[in-house]
Amino acid sequence: MYPFMSVQVNHYTQGTQLKLVSDQIFCNTARLLSWSAHNWLPQEPAGFISHLQPSQFLLRPAELSMARVLSLFRLQPFLAVASKRKLSMDSRARGVFAAAVEAVQSDTVVRQSIERKEDCVIIDGHKFTLKHNLHLVGFGKAVLGMAAEAERIVGDHLVKGIISVPHGIQQTMKQHGKDHLLLKENSRIKVMEGAKHNLPDADAEKAAEGIKQLASELTEKDLLLVLISGGGSALLPAPIPPISLQEKLDVTRKLAGAGATIQELNTVRRALSSLKGGGLAHCAHPAQVIALILSDVIGDPLDLIASGPTVQSDIWPEEVLSVLERYKLLNSLPSSVKDVLERPNTQGQKDESKTSGHVLNAVIGSNSIALKCAGRRARELGFRPVVLAPGVCGDVRSVSRLYGLLARFACSPEEPPPEIAAEVLRLGPEVGVESWDLCRTMKVLEDGRTEGWGATCLLAGGEPTVELTGMGRGGRNQELALRVGQELRGLELPPKGPVFLSGGTDGQDGPTEAAGAITDAGLCEEAYAQGLDVDSFLSNNDSYTFFSRLSAGQRLLVPGLTCTNVMDVHMLLIPPIPIKIR
Repeated sequence: MYPFMSVQVNHYTQGTQLKLVSDQIFCNTARLLSWSAHNWLPQEPAGFISHLQPSQFLLRPAELSMARVLSLFRLQPFLAVASKRKLSMDSRARGVFAAAVEAVQSDTVVRQSIERKEDCVIIDGHKFTLKHNLHLVGFGKAVLGMAAEAERIVGDHLVKGIISVPHGIQQTMKQHGKDHLLLKENSRIKVMEGAKHNLPDADAEKAAEGIKQLASELTEKDLLLVLISGGGSALLPAPIPPISLQEKLDVTRKLAGAGATIQELNTVRRALSSLKGGGLAHCAHPAQVIALILSDVIGDPLDLIASGPTVQSDIWPEEVLSVLERYKLLNSLPSSVKDVLERPNTQGQKDESKTSGHVLNAVIGSNSIALKCAGRRARELGFRPVVLAPGVCGDVRSVSRLYGLLARFACSPEEPPPEIAAEVLRLGPEVGVESWDLCRTMKVLEDGRTEGWGATCLLAGGEPTVELTGMGRGGRNQELALRVGQELRGLELPPKGPVFLSGGTDGQDGPTEAAGAITDAGLCEEAYAQGLDVDSFLSNNDSYTFFSRLSAGQRLLVPGLTCTNVMDVHMLLIPPIPIKIR
């Protein structure tokens, strides 16, 4: 720190106690605190923190008296920020998560992406003419709201539409008062519900057949607007004959149960489907295809989101067989699946040159957008937001270990042991986080601890995986929160200790009503006092039952229907550490 300053700061009081040894020190300290309070951090993208230079806070003697007067007024924002600490850490974590979800609402992202100008629309910088030639299809958890907004904008030119949405979603939206996301009674879009519990079923297969039929009837004069969101793969099942839907479902279920990543699951799904992997765009040729996509896949790869129905991709049987072999499933494959994979051209290998010029794919919502808006809300609540990465993946046990280590690194009152940083860097490749991002994040956390920058909100997104070993109820977010609670044992309790939240932006974590859960260092002791054995619940993958029984479910994150899906949001709230700066 600066040798000319001797300041004691106690961040747990409603004010700030400053010991000033000269007018020079007073002005520099007040300027630093008022800057921090007014801006809390430089106005840059979350996760990119500027490093302060001593020269930024040096004043010439002529400036001292005016600066001293001004600083008395500019300290007020700092006290206002401090007063926000009356909110519990739990409440602020829930508020930040809500902001992330709000940023990627289905109707909002469509409204922001379609610009209507008389009989034309402009999408992603491309202009299209409307001549009562517009058709619409969609599939995904957020598609109903997307379709309702699209029809409001271009409905006067809409000929026909079909969307495949989750079972019961229309009734659920009515019950939650989300009528603005429902289609009107005279809508030209047919709604077909299916995929109960997010699993392909006969209803979803029927919807896929209808979508395929609509696309196949289009001509070069038509426009096909395709709306895609998370859950689209389950809502567009079209297995290549002679594979039955049940056979395809059995293969993907076994893969998921063995711990396969979403990328690996989609690789297999594309190989066994007639619509995924560019199949829908091929059916619609020669019509112009415009796809608006809410991404639920790490890195927003177009060929993997909903298994890429509008993105031409080569299907290599060797790659698919490699995935199946990795999880020891080759010997248990149905004969129909083996028959399809042994064909020279698994999916009929469409001619990309015939469709590429007639397809526009635009990502209109993503996890990165959600994290950016979550960071803004965190700043409003008195935290300094830092984004670790939007693509955390890998086994939930490794991910929980990473967050536990980062919490200990940030909350250590003294220099943390070098072994912590070393293990964090070792875990990086396992959880999909680059070494650079880990080093940058630890540098920010270290500076926050040593220089007293105040409370920090560490944000990340992604989709970890859980290896199923039991028959309980839960999901990756609740299991991650439970495991992080174990990792935080020994640290202080809130508000002096960290709080961790993990939540699915779609509002549903596995086959449960919860989106995730919130945890802290007191979780295990709280569970023990209530007769709950954490390890037993984890071994049975029964995290939802655990959190439901623990303190009457107070730690569960239950936002209800969110009408969107951009993967998960992870959040680690780190309180300010009392420091003495010399």
